[in-house]
Amino acid sequence: MNFKISDIFNKQSFAVTLFLAPAVAGTLIFIIIPTIASFALSFTQWDLLNEIKFIGLSNYKEILTDRVFIKILINTFVYSISVTFFGVIIPLILASLLNSKIWFKEFYKTAYFIPFITPMIVSAIVWEWIFDPNIGCLNSFLNLHINWLYDKNFAMPALIIVSVWKLIGYNMIIFLAGFSGINNELLEASKIDGANTVQTFFKITVPLLSPTVFFVIIITAISSFQVFDLIYLMTEGGPLDSTNVIVYAIYKNAFEYFRIGKASALAYILFIIIFVLTALQWHFRKKMVYLEK
Repeated sequence: MNFKISDIFNKQSFAVTLFLAPAVAGTLIFIIIPTIASFALSFTQWDLLNEIKFIGLSNYKEILTDRVFIKILINTFVYSISVTFFGVIIPLILASLLNSKIWFKEFYKTAYFIPFITPMIVSAIVWEWIFDPNIGCLNSFLNLHINWLYDKNFAMPALIIVSVWKLIGYNMIIFLAGFSGINNELLEASKIDGANTVQTFFKITVPLLSPTVFFVIIITAISSFQVFDLIYLMTEGGPLDSTNVIVYAIYKNAFEYFRIGKASALAYILFIIIFVLTALQWHFRKKMVYLEK
């Protein structure tokens, strides 16, 4: 019986191809092809019924000169910056507290993580009741009468509160994982040298945790720029477009106004914004991350 090493490699190659084929096909069909197609559609006018008409850069010109889009863009940045800031600072503080010796530590971890795994529609219904101007518990607790979701001055802060509340548990768990990689001998040495808790946290813990902080900032910023379900469920972009963001504008143009070309152009404008911001963050990582080369 003749045995060749090449036969083994042929069998292994076939097995690898067989197992990778579904993933490659799924990526090609559901990601790569739609991405290329949407880029091409951004230069066209199409309503899903009539023929596709090439119009060049008209969609981009219309978007960039539209006052409503400028307001949507500002809303998106306000929401994203606020959620990123509070969605990093609060979990970092909580993770620092849970990393110390406190009672019922596992209970707190579970309690903070539950909102993240709760379906958004359930969270939205609960928070709509909390923010209700007549029967909501928030107004009763604060002894105020604020139309949280129906006032253009309070609708965006209300959505930011819900988003941060939902993100806290996930980011906190990531920070706790980062804390586990810090050598406790360094913390004990700082205490021996006379550093208090605040000095130890900012001079030793935060620098050593900076790679985790950098990672959390990037993923939180990217996800906040892509917010849709919360806006759709709670405010529908209102009142007076005060909570309208780019992804919700993409949905409105594509599936309500049937302006597929404009929706595709909006999607690529959002892609450029996220790409540039992520590239800037990565460029300045040497200043943000301790001992980054």
